[in-house]
Amino acid sequence: MTIAAVPTVDSAEKSARRGRPGGRPVTGVGRPGLAWAAPAAVFFGLFALVPLLLVVVLSFTRWNGLGSPEFAGLDNWSRLLDDPVMVKSLWLSLVFTVLGVVVQTPLSILLGVWAAGRQRNRAVLSAVYFVPLLLSITAVSVLWRAVLDPNFGVPSQAKWLFGDGNLFGTQVGAIGVLVFVGTWQFTPLHTLIYQGAARAVPGVLYEAARIDGAGTVRQFFHITLPQLRNTVVTSMILMVVGGLTTFDTVLILTQGGPGTDTTNSAYYMYQKAFKSFDFGGASAIALLLVLVATLVSLVMVRLTGYDRMRSTMEGV
Repeated sequence: MTIAAVPTVDSAEKSARRGRPGGRPVTGVGRPGLAWAAPAAVFFGLFALVPLLLVVVLSFTRWNGLGSPEFAGLDNWSRLLDDPVMVKSLWLSLVFTVLGVVVQTPLSILLGVWAAGRQRNRAVLSAVYFVPLLLSITAVSVLWRAVLDPNFGVPSQAKWLFGDGNLFGTQVGAIGVLVFVGTWQFTPLHTLIYQGAARAVPGVLYEAARIDGAGTVRQFFHITLPQLRNTVVTSMILMVVGGLTTFDTVLILTQGGPGTDTTNSAYYMYQKAFKSFDFGGASAIALLLVLVATLVSLVMVRLTGYDRMRSTMEGV
């Protein structure tokens, strides 16, 4: 009867040392060095930090785009506080942001959860629905400007529904168009986020709920939504930042009109810089938007407890 030899500790160490020259033991793959982050860090520094620092400097100067900037102290900031159009633009930015979150969030959650299932023709319908996500903001805005044109568009042919047909002639109508176009284009993005998060929810939770007699609605409110908590926060932060910096759709669809009824802060910044040639005032507006967006995002993260989430599992 032959007894197999059991490897000793010394033999095991010798076997481990054979993997590398010089007698060093073979170990697992370690973390990549800082050199791997260098290209991204350089790119971020050149195209994010440096422009931001230049904006900070310009916000304290008086400059029309020609010659050398002149130091103006807090003059740009004091003029902003006394500017009624600026105060109104901040309010409109807040309105656009709130309406975007309120409208897009429930739509995105419902569509994302539905797209995560195994319904018939789900893949085809999802692909068609995601088409607006592939288009640029400019193309989408030009498209809806033509569709909603008061003279040749759909409203002119359906005045029983749109009144005089000029949706851009009133503040309510113009804001409604901007919110609708933003929802049409960006809801697919958030739907895609929720679709991925919903597919990551453990199936055993639904199986246990079905055994306990819970229907589809109860499963949605008691399992799916709680598991999507952190995804909801992430999606809403993206919506808030996007809503506060909305510019392209305003420029193409309403140009801030009627009057200044849709002139949000981002569009007012554009007017200050490229129509009034007040680059110092425009830089102050840009810096103010950065501060507001950062503050709102931090408050949302803090209030929702997102910063205290330590688990790698969604919703835990």
